[in-house]
Amino acid sequence: MDIQTQQRGAVTVVKPDGPLTVAEAEEFKTTFLDVMKKTLGRVVLDASAVAYVDSRGLGVLVDITQELAQSGKLLKLCAANETVRQVIVLTGLSSQFEHFEDSNSAVRSFL
Repeated sequence: MDIQTQQRGAVTVVKPDGPLTVAEAEEFKTTFLDVMKKTLGRVVLDASAVAYVDSRGLGVLVDITQELAQSGKLLKLCAANETVRQVIVLTGLSSQFEHFEDSNSAVRSFL
């Protein structure tokens, strides 16, 4: 999995490219948590290039959400496709994420 990061002012956008599955989950989690610590939780997950998420991928998203919750923040997720959004809704996890249509909206939400 290729994971790109882009700095937008005080916010970092993390954009994984590929499915978030068992094979990629730990690498993604490690990268995301490293970015999160450096930015004090001002981080956005751009899911536009994530085709699907399996149970381990969802587990990682929940782990990240719990880390953010310790500082009173929600995971800001943007540009998730219909499949990923449906999985999140069907598993009852949608209330744990703030979802935005695009990364610009998500970044602006920190202002």
